[in-house]
This record gives sequence, C-alpha cells and structure tokens, in this order.
Amino acid sequence: MQVLVRDNDVEKALRILKRKMQREGVFREMKRRRSYEKPSERKTREKSDAIRRHRKVARKQAIREGLLPAPVKKVLPGRPRAGMPASPAGAASSGPTRA
Repeated sequence: MQVLVRDNDVEKALRILKRKMQREGVFREMKRRRSYEKPSERKTREKSDAIRRHRKVARKQAIREGLLPAPVKKVLPGRPRAGMPASPAGAASSGPTRA
C-alpha cells in the first residue's frame, strides 16, 4: 500500500492511508488477531460472514430487479445537496413551525 505526501501535508496523507487500510480490512484483521481464536469459533465466524455477504448480494440484486425499494439517502442538515442551490442565510425553513 502506498500513499504520496504532497506539499508536506502529512496529516492529509495519514487520513488517506487510514481510509485505504479501512477499506482493505487491515484494522478488522488486526483486531481479530489480538487474541487466539478457537477453530470452532473461526468456523462459526466465517459461516456468519458468508451468510452476511450472501444476504447483501441478494438484497442488492432485489433492488436492481425492482423487488425491493431503494434505500432513502440521508441528507445532512446545513449542507447543500449537489445540483441544488444553497438557500440564503436566515431564510425561513420550509417545514411547519409552532407558535
């Protein structure tokens, strides 16, 4: 794994490295190897991981085929969405208000 440090910005390079390691599962692997795992526990964990992966693939396939509704994306408050104009500061909210 390799991360380039640009303009001596080590903090940004570290964030990028951590993100890459997270995606690769390095932290999960390190946590798993901290202590001994019995063969029976390993077998159980691997089986449950396989079931979880299978369910995820089946759910995504069902969404693609239209059998399940697509999950609703969360919109963080205070952040303008892509393609939407930012509302002016101090403008009234569009939701109902109580007096």
